Amino acid sequence: MSRPTDPAQHPEEPSPAGESRPSPADDLDYRHRTGRLHFSAHARGLDGTALGQLVLRLPGTVMSLLVVLLASSGLDAWLGIPLWAPPLLWLVSGALVFHRPTEDFLARHLLRLHRPMPAEYARLAPVWREVTARAGIDSRTYDLWIEDSEDLNAYAAAGHIVGVTRFALDHLPTSQLAAVLAHELGHHTGGHVWSSLLGEWYALPGRLAWRLIRSLLALAMAWSRRSSWSATALLLVVVGFVTLTTLQRLYGLPLLLLATPYLIAAVGRRAELRADQHAAALGFARELAVVLETMHRAERATGRAAKAAAGRDDAEPRFLDRLLSTHPDYPTRLHRLKPHL
Repeated sequence: MSRPTDPAQHPEEPSPAGESRPSPADDLDYRHRTGRLHFSAHARGLDGTALGQLVLRLPGTVMSLLVVLLASSGLDAWLGIPLWAPPLLWLVSGALVFHRPTEDFLARHLLRLHRPMPAEYARLAPVWREVTARAGIDSRTYDLWIEDSEDLNAYAAAGHIVGVTRFALDHLPTSQLAAVLAHELGHHTGGHVWSSLLGEWYALPGRLAWRLIRSLLALAMAWSRRSSWSATALLLVVVGFVTLTTLQRLYGLPLLLLATPYLIAAVGRRAELRADQHAAALGFARELAVVLETMHRAERATGRAAKAAAGRDDAEPRFLDRLLSTHPDYPTRLHRLKPHL
């Protein structure tokens, strides 16, 4: 879901120390609890949004490949490492997205998740089995994780990670928790997660090189301003010449990188709507709508509080910020759910 809510929007209070908190009502219709289940052959696919992610990440990947080749030429000259070895290792490293030990490391140390405790698993596992059964997927295909957070949130990450926050686990009714999990399952089955992660990974060398270039330019500009106006003018001429030459040699490819973040964000918004549709197709449209309405109320309350704290009258995000948002606004998501209600 990836947008937090304010816990103050929920009336439940934590139980005193030493007392067990009662679980939310189990209002889920376990229609697949008994009987034979027919699992689909493939637990993940590649829908249009995932394919769009891969296509839009291609210019960044090409730029990163050029950076890796440039670094490889230096390693070949200094250390005798074959020119083809670093690019090949870099390309093959993308398979780590589906390597479970690597995913465990990412979940624990980067996403700050932990495996469910016995009581948490007893609450979460039956709901997850129902969701995956409705989708025709073996529940063991993906791994369940918990985040110690007081936000209403859930995650789909890497190749097999499905995580929820402790707040969602403790406060959402079973049917609404299932709707949230069905949404995250839709990201996995649609290929949104692995395609986005692969794109980020393969764009990393180019991004790091660009940050290094910007830092060097900032230092050079600071030095030239201290020296004289002629040094600044000379630096601008050199930078302009190098930029023009680079654009000509690379056929304008770097210019595509300027528009890519906005296009990727647009595809990301489409992926969220696809995941909502996936949850609705599994029978959780009404429950997902309730969760989205709750999150919308909490977002507005948080926005009003931030506006009051900053002394501003305008709490609306700027136009470019909206274009860079990877999630549609809640009214749009609720409107798209209407046919399923």
